[in-house]
Amino acid sequence: MAILSAWALALAATLTLLLMPAAQAQATRDYISIVGSSTVYPFSTVAAERFGRGTDFPTPKIESTGSGGGLKLFCSGVGIQHPDITNSSRRIKQSEIDSCAKNGVNGIVEVKIGYDGIVLANAKGAHRYQLTRQQVFLALARDIPDSDGAGLIPNPHKTWSDIAPNLPAIPIEVLGPPPTSGTRDAFVELVMDAGCQSFPLIENLAGNARDAACYTLREDGAFIEAGENDNLIVQKLEANPTALGIFGYSFLDQNQDKVQGSPIDGIEPNFDSIADGSYPVSRPLFSYVKSMHMDEIPGMAEFLAELTSEAAWGDFGYLSDRGLIPLPESERQAVLSAIKERAHVNLAP
Repeated sequence: MAILSAWALALAATLTLLLMPAAQAQATRDYISIVGSSTVYPFSTVAAERFGRGTDFPTPKIESTGSGGGLKLFCSGVGIQHPDITNSSRRIKQSEIDSCAKNGVNGIVEVKIGYDGIVLANAKGAHRYQLTRQQVFLALARDIPDSDGAGLIPNPHKTWSDIAPNLPAIPIEVLGPPPTSGTRDAFVELVMDAGCQSFPLIENLAGNARDAACYTLREDGAFIEAGENDNLIVQKLEANPTALGIFGYSFLDQNQDKVQGSPIDGIEPNFDSIADGSYPVSRPLFSYVKSMHMDEIPGMAEFLAELTSEAAWGDFGYLSDRGLIPLPESERQAVLSAIKERAHVNLAP
């Protein structure tokens, strides 16, 4: 028995030594893991590439999962199996902060990186639309007020000219992002909800009924979910000149030889109109950082320093060359202070 026990102990010790390298490999990670918004993805990617080339740290690995999908992954827990940073084209929700806390993610640093606009664009050379937010609502809402304002009816509009005689007799076909996308959330808030406000019938509805009327998009083929890949939407618009697509201004800026943006409420979607706030469909872009990982994952502080450097997010930085609208200096200083102090995001009531 004693011989068998000694043999068993020796075997266990040998197996432990053999398995130790694999276990250690699972217990560490030497690169930064980033998920989230497809809109923020190109900005984050170019910063990551510069960081990888200019430092001794590995280039961060970035996945385009959509804002909602990224926040879900980010909030799922603490440790190397979970992302360190998630990008978002909308601000984090209180429900997401609560989900993070429930899973032990108790410290989230909010890094606002700049501004972007949401555009409605179509193929270069096709009819150029001039739209109002009310017209977009009447094109894409599932239910709209009937002609006498007595109630809501399923959206009957088949062509743009059904909405207004100055619009073309072209079938309504709009390619847009899925519900997991921050661009979808912002579009619904900044365009659809704004369009609702011109209809007293909808504005007088209570709570959830109003939200359902304002935020629910058609499912009869007029609005087509085209996935998280905005570059793919650009390609589909080239192939279908009668369709419109919804995506961030940066993709319009990078593809001006292929697509053209539609003025909204008479304002052109361009760098200046988004920067000065006159373009009505603009929004901030964010990266959210897990503060509990900042001392555990190599290069976290250094990557944030690259992302928020004057060379990157400054008025003439390389991110503005990609279509990012820089923050005013006062906002940049506030973000830098939040990173330095690891100030946790706190939503205003």
